[in-house]
Amino acid sequence: MPELVVILIRSVWAFLLLLLMTRIMGKKQLSQLTFFDYCVGITIGSIAATMSVDQNVKIANGLISLLIWGLFPILLAVIGLKSRSFLHITDGKPAIVIKNGEILENSMKKNQLAIDELMMLLREKSVFKVADVEMAVLETNGELSVMKKTEQEPITPFMLGMKLEKEHAPTLLVADGHVLSKNLHTLGYTEEWLMGEMEKQGAFRIEDVFLAQVDSTGSLFIDMYKEQSKQNTVRSKPLLAANLKKLQAELESYAIETQNQEAKEMYAQQASKLQQVIDQTLPYLK
Repeated sequence: MPELVVILIRSVWAFLLLLLMTRIMGKKQLSQLTFFDYCVGITIGSIAATMSVDQNVKIANGLISLLIWGLFPILLAVIGLKSRSFLHITDGKPAIVIKNGEILENSMKKNQLAIDELMMLLREKSVFKVADVEMAVLETNGELSVMKKTEQEPITPFMLGMKLEKEHAPTLLVADGHVLSKNLHTLGYTEEWLMGEMEKQGAFRIEDVFLAQVDSTGSLFIDMYKEQSKQNTVRSKPLLAANLKKLQAELESYAIETQNQEAKEMYAQQASKLQQVIDQTLPYLK
């Protein structure tokens, strides 16, 4: 069998097995990478690379080796979930390196952490004064968790006793010139409302809009394909058309939301009449 074909087959087997193991091992390998996990990852990658190109290594031996190095960390993780003591043996324990604004030298020596490394980790957390730190914990993955003193914490609305309206995440309504109808209807908006809001900002065609995003307050942000085509001021006629469309959309929304049957019919009738007015006047408002 040609050498290139052999390498191809061996590489495919190594790739598929690596893919299977990474799915089984889960996201911990990335989010909480300890030194042990780091060494295991390098070893598995080295075995896979060797098995792909080194024909002196039997493919069966390489696969077995990959399985062993892949399954052992999973087995250790399962045991660690059952036994906290065993988890401390394999992953280590977090260590407090700063307490009440004072550096714990013995803890730093035990964890082989130099003062310059500690200051670098603090700066990464936007902390430049050790005196501002209530507690700093060196985690098992080498990250530093910092809790500032109360007087150094930023003021929040909760501290001031202020109640704020809850916000939902901004939602895309237009992407790459296409309306995302599912998002639009989930939030209870109509395409007429969307067009009205876009026209207020100088966008008169969906195709001209690269992105449109609405926040929890109903404010629409749009980004045009060509910024020069976005008008800074909107002419009065298009603005009137946009307001009529918005009003018609609101009437339809009221008709859907209300539980009163008479009000529902009244809103629906008014929305229908207003739509007729818009259809008749729209050619003169462009």
